Amino acid sequence: MDRRLTGPSRGSIDDGDSWLTGLSPGGRGVYFSGPRIRLVTPVDVTVRPAERADLLAVVRIERACFADPWPYDAFERLVDEPAFLIAEREGAVVGYVVADRTPNHGRDIGHVKDLAVHPDARGEGTGRALLRSALARLRTLGVTVVRLEVRESNAPARSLYAGEGFQPIRRASRYYRDGEDALVLVVDLAEWAAGR
Repeated sequence: MDRRLTGPSRGSIDDGDSWLTGLSPGGRGVYFSGPRIRLVTPVDVTVRPAERADLLAVVRIERACFADPWPYDAFERLVDEPAFLIAEREGAVVGYVVADRTPNHGRDIGHVKDLAVHPDARGEGTGRALLRSALARLRTLGVTVVRLEVRESNAPARSLYAGEGFQPIRRASRYYRDGEDALVLVVDLAEWAAGR
């Protein structure tokens, strides 16, 4: 069964710089087996794989962030994706990222489909922590390049993505329902990891 969702990726995120460095399998921070990549998370946020029990909170954040939100069943179809991650603070979901991979003759392609941080939790580095965690997870799965779409008008998201090495490769005219163009961005994960 094909569980991939087609349609626009999102990019409502923050661009904060408050970090706790290091990896911790049993505590705060992010840990994935595989190539060693330096990851950081905001001091009071834990990034972990999404579970079905998180989906109502994810949908609430989606509705708070986007005028054209994804429905519950879209997230339900993707909940088992290895890079569907949530950011949690004091037991509450404050953000999420949804990314998947597509096999491509030994050069697997990742796709960041959706990323959002609750408006009350922005500006603390949560969006960057989620994005880095998803990229690291995709890399451990053999993904070599990751793409995403972002609204041309979404300056905070574009800044975050540029800071992680994403480069524009083309414009998708009238990509969003309201007619706005999207920029298609890509990052090579080997180069991204070398820059960490």
